Amino acid sequence: MINGILGKKLGMTQIFDEKGHLVPVTVIEAGPCVVTQIKTEEHDGYEAVQVAFGEIKEKKVNKPLKGHFVKADAAPKRHLHEIEVDDLAEVTVGQEIKADAFERGDVVKVTGVSKGKGFAGAVKRYHFHGADMTHGSMIHRKPQSGGATDAARTFKGSRRPGRMGGKQITQRGLSVFRVDAFRNLILIEGAVPGANGGLVFIRRQMVGG
Repeated sequence: MINGILGKKLGMTQIFDEKGHLVPVTVIEAGPCVVTQIKTEEHDGYEAVQVAFGEIKEKKVNKPLKGHFVKADAAPKRHLHEIEVDDLAEVTVGQEIKADAFERGDVVKVTGVSKGKGFAGAVKRYHFHGADMTHGSMIHRKPQSGGATDAARTFKGSRRPGRMGGKQITQRGLSVFRVDAFRNLILIEGAVPGANGGLVFIRRQMVGG
């Protein structure tokens, strides 16, 4: 069994369940992914499956990658990713992985790149309380002290203004609400990292994983 699939986040919506409760879900276009390479312990030192996802024009693919796809007898794809598998004997090069690899109720973890928010101050970035807004205060949203004065430097890990967002985030403990195998859609209950149109990686979450 292949434990993951690549997809594209399409956005969020709301769906009624069987009891009439309104459930917020994230819609992900999951696959189809094509197996382009099988990594083995003898040849590569570990076992994994390389999959490709996302349409791309052939003229935008360089020659080494184009030869890689020709060897796998697959059309050029935009993204390549390695996924762990339980048994390599069940996987073949050129095999397609679709949304029906998951089913309702599966507990998954989703990895994506969070939305970039640019340069942000300490109040927005770390939710600092801020100073007084009255009585002539001039330091409403400033980060205040930078640390000890005798160190003549700022210590690592200090919560200061800086670049916010744009980092790889993994959201764990999510549940698959519905799978549309015909349109290759997976509806996941709750929110997942990243902006609409961003690449996400869905994996089954094992106990303690």
